[in-house]
Amino acid sequence: MNRWLDRWLTLTLLALLGWAGWSCLHWLWHGADWTVVVTNLPLYAVGSYPDAERWRPLLCIVAVVVLIVITLLGPRHGGWRRSLPLLWSAMAPLGIWLLAGGLGLSPVGTQSWGGFSLTLLLTAGSGLLALPLGVLLALGRRSDLPVLRGGSTAYIELMRAIPLIAVLFFGQLLIPLFLPPGVEINRVLRAVVAFALFAAAYIAEDVRGGLQAIPPTQREAAAVLGLSPWQSLQLVVLPQAFRVALPSLTNQAVGLLQNTSLMAILGLVELLGISRSLLANPAFIGRYLEVYIWLAAVYWLACTAMALLARHLEIQLDPVRSAR
Repeated sequence: MNRWLDRWLTLTLLALLGWAGWSCLHWLWHGADWTVVVTNLPLYAVGSYPDAERWRPLLCIVAVVVLIVITLLGPRHGGWRRSLPLLWSAMAPLGIWLLAGGLGLSPVGTQSWGGFSLTLLLTAGSGLLALPLGVLLALGRRSDLPVLRGGSTAYIELMRAIPLIAVLFFGQLLIPLFLPPGVEINRVLRAVVAFALFAAAYIAEDVRGGLQAIPPTQREAAAVLGLSPWQSLQLVVLPQAFRVALPSLTNQAVGLLQNTSLMAILGLVELLGISRSLLANPAFIGRYLEVYIWLAAVYWLACTAMALLARHLEIQLDPVRSAR
């Protein structure tokens, strides 16, 4: 009796799932009006960037996509693989140069930045600032100096107790009030700094967990080999700690990418800001499902690419797997 009941429930659930899947596909193919997305793809990509200069943010996006494909699908061995970290490190300054201009390119103000290119810039810039700051906070929290340990702990606990939106409001609205007259910090730079200060507290705890996973015998062996405490930390402890903390750091990177959508509340027109401005257009009123499904697909692709890159790096850092 129970076997027949299980079969009946299984068939019923499969039928419901099949019906729901077919209904969704039918709506996506026949019922949805994707005009709001198709006609505004350049806006989603570069925002209100000047038409004559749109090739610059588009080139930045294409370069990131090409580098992701090369990293994931390229040969696992070879001398050229050593240049990949250098290429990835060059993406952030290259993106800033292409977007901001200078050195042969006409300057473009940050008020014209937007879309997916701005989302990538906010994520990369804040991540590059947050990672070293988080490492320093993790080391400070494990320090033997009471002042350094107490200060690092206080900063981490304070930032973890404050909502991100409050930190962003502070960065966008309150920081200019404390600056001297005539001194102004760019809105995009304020957003990057606010994101970095917030994410650094969480990264510090991830790195601290990785440091605690390293047995004391590793430091003892480094001391026996004649390494100084700084060399032991740089060459022995931190590489192993990063390997342990890599899955947690990947979660932080994915969350950072998703949290950039909060900037739409504060006036920066990244992906969500573009969508909100389009839905306010009388020509596209009521197209909420199409817009938000498109947004979900873009974020899903970006987060999946980040997860695949982290998985690839995790395999490369594993001496057993990388030797295969």
